[in-house]
Amino acid sequence: MIESCVRIPLVITAVVVAALPLRGSAQGHGQAEQRYRWDPNSIEWRDVKPIEAPVPLNLRHKNRELVRLGSYLVNVVGGCNDCHSAGPQTQFARGGNPFFGQPVVVNQETYLGGGRSFGSLVPGTPPIVSRNLTPDRYGRPGGHSYAEFLYTFRTGTDLDHAHPPCAATVAENCLPPPFNGDLMQIMPWPEYQDIPEVEVRAMYEYLSAIPCIAGPPAPSILHNDCI
Repeated sequence: MIESCVRIPLVITAVVVAALPLRGSAQGHGQAEQRYRWDPNSIEWRDVKPIEAPVPLNLRHKNRELVRLGSYLVNVVGGCNDCHSAGPQTQFARGGNPFFGQPVVVNQETYLGGGRSFGSLVPGTPPIVSRNLTPDRYGRPGGHSYAEFLYTFRTGTDLDHAHPPCAATVAENCLPPPFNGDLMQIMPWPEYQDIPEVEVRAMYEYLSAIPCIAGPPAPSILHNDCI
């Protein structure tokens, strides 16, 4: 199934992108469309036109068609860095904070490295923290295989077990009912679980191309083995 997604014709990915809604103002919509739109019949695009991304990309052995679509989904449609960075204080580079009226410049040192705390769902329970989506040394975003990545999107299952359900043998750092600690509690996976698999595969391909952020030392769930 993965291979069939990788080989999907460029014209199909172009149609998928054209049909997706964009976030932000009308002016932002137009700018995003111009930056991320491509002509599937253009040899120039296939060979020359760079892929838009706020960080350098490692495109070796990558499907560029999927990386381009994935960048659009991650950076424009999903705005994944809004949650999967360390927080608004460090999300943008110095002088690049749009909320200060400055041109947007993403902080590459925190881009999709996770660590943003959303606090506890109820007092005494572990805080919900966004995960590190950057690839490990094997090119796996968050250290997960594509099958695991897809499974999380489809089911919301927390494969890191960051906040297990409370039980007779688990009384600390757990989530009590009615919360299901086996599931992601902040990530809007119910909104994403039915998106076409080509889009999930494209996001995985893009995330595998961005720079690795090591994060805190192991055994932190934010740690990545970059080398």
